[in-house]
Amino acid sequence: MEDSKSLKSVFAQAEERRLALEGAFEVTDPSYRDVLSNAIDEYTECLELISQLRMFSPNETLEDLSTTDLPYLLVHYHLAELIQKVHTTSPVGRKTVLDKSRHCYERFLYIIDSYSLLEPQYSKMLETYSEDPTAFSTTPSSDPAARRNSKIANFKAEQALKQKLAYLRRNPSYGDPDQEDGLGGDEEIVRQVHLANLGLCIHLAFQALESLNRETDILAQAPTPLLPQATTVEDDERRRRDDLRNEGFSDRLDRPFKRLQSFNGPLLSKEGKPVQPFTIVGTRQDLAKQVFRPGHNLPTMSIDEYLEEERRRGGIIEGGGEASGRQPEPDEDNYEKADAETMKARAWDEYVEANPKGSGNTLNRG
Repeated sequence: MEDSKSLKSVFAQAEERRLALEGAFEVTDPSYRDVLSNAIDEYTECLELISQLRMFSPNETLEDLSTTDLPYLLVHYHLAELIQKVHTTSPVGRKTVLDKSRHCYERFLYIIDSYSLLEPQYSKMLETYSEDPTAFSTTPSSDPAARRNSKIANFKAEQALKQKLAYLRRNPSYGDPDQEDGLGGDEEIVRQVHLANLGLCIHLAFQALESLNRETDILAQAPTPLLPQATTVEDDERRRRDDLRNEGFSDRLDRPFKRLQSFNGPLLSKEGKPVQPFTIVGTRQDLAKQVFRPGHNLPTMSIDEYLEEERRRGGIIEGGGEASGRQPEPDEDNYEKADAETMKARAWDEYVEANPKGSGNTLNRG
């Protein structure tokens, strides 16, 4: 009697932690990992107590199980779900987690099958899975349309199971399942609720096994790590700093110049490496000139010099605008230029008379 009470208390505490994890979003929070680890330990302890009590036997039938013992059939299923949530840092570690989760799902389905709780479609799925576990899929067809229809059917079946479970739990005869007697209502209604919950978990277990196979295929394609052991970011950072320290490099900032002046002794060692930080400066006169300089850089040329340099480089475009359209006034004193303009005008007149408009295209071509 004491063992049964201990099993009930451990299972209740494990269920409380599991439900708390379902509503948690900060999966990287250290407290989340602590709760997850404690929940896994408590479900593992439940399995040990169930084994000691010999609660389930292959010689029993579903009618031989009491209503209060039905929730313990889900221990392997909940343990598989929680193990899948364990965080790992390497593909090898993740593969180990998936193998442990797969083993728990298999134990859950085989125990359920021993009590003939599997419907015909799920019993056939279990046979298919047993033939080749790593190639199992709830949608075995390679036809995309058939796979789509199968996924839609799986989704509808899952929704139907959830609606049935919710409907049974809303039944007034279900009562309060948290009462001390373990029933909290009509035993037949409570038993139907537990069986409906088992049916939903059976459906989700096969979906999870298919998901494990897909993730295992992805991990098989992951590149093999260069280091045999799993390394973390902290180990890589520590190794990088050790290498830099061996090379004589330091990421620490230089100390103030006043403190540097207090050092005595040589600046370089016999091997030519600096033994103390130093600053390369110019002459004393250069330092004195910089004492009263402003903090910003002063210009090196005047504005006129800058414009002249830009004009020389072609960066300034001259001309254009309104002045470019004005005709230059002729210089009346420049007779040579006036004669040249007159000869040019006469030549153009003679050319126009010799070549009237349209004379070059008499056949109207083009």
